Amino acid sequence: MDFPRYLRLFEDILHAQSPQAPYDNPAYLDYTKLNWSRMNRWLKKGILYGAVLDAVRRISTPQQWIIITEPWCGDAAHSVPFIQLIAQQNPLISVTYELRDSAPFRINEYLTNGSKSIPKLIIRDAGGNDLATWGPRPAECQLLFDKLKTDDADFETQKIALQNWYNADKGQSVQAELEAILATL
Repeated sequence: MDFPRYLRLFEDILHAQSPQAPYDNPAYLDYTKLNWSRMNRWLKKGILYGAVLDAVRRISTPQQWIIITEPWCGDAAHSVPFIQLIAQQNPLISVTYELRDSAPFRINEYLTNGSKSIPKLIIRDAGGNDLATWGPRPAECQLLFDKLKTDDADFETQKIALQNWYNADKGQSVQAELEAILATL
C-alpha cells in the first residue's frame, strides 16, 4: 500500500466501532491513538536537514523503499514520518508500506536479532535487489532500549524513556543514519 492508504488504514482502526485484534484491547487502541498524534506531529513539524536532503537528491536511478510497520508501533510513529518525508524528496523513489502482522509477512526475511522488530526499511534497486536495510530504531535509541531491557524496566518505564529520547532527538538520528546509508548507494 502507499502512504495515503496506510494513513487511511490507521484512521479506520482509530474510528472502528468494533476494532479487530489487537486493537480490540483498549491499551493497544490508546497507544495507537498516541502514535497517530506523534506521527502527524512529525509529518507537520519535522525538519529535514541538509545532509540527508543532499544524499536523497543525489539518487539517480529508481529505488523501491519498503517500510514494514504497524500502527501500534511506538518506534514507527517517530521514524516512519521522517523516512516518508525523505523519500518524497526524490521522484525516483517509490515507497510501499506493508504490515508486519499481515501477508506477505516479509518481516520474516528481515529479523533483528531473531525478532520481528519494526519499523524496518528495505531499500531495493529497480531490479528488486536489496541495497540496504534500516531499523527498527536509531542506534543510540537501541542502546537505551537494550539497557532498559537489561535493567528489567517495566513497559511503562520503557515507553516513557523511549518517548523522551525521540522527543529530544527530533528525528536527527534517523536522518543521520539514512544519510550515511544513502551516501553509500
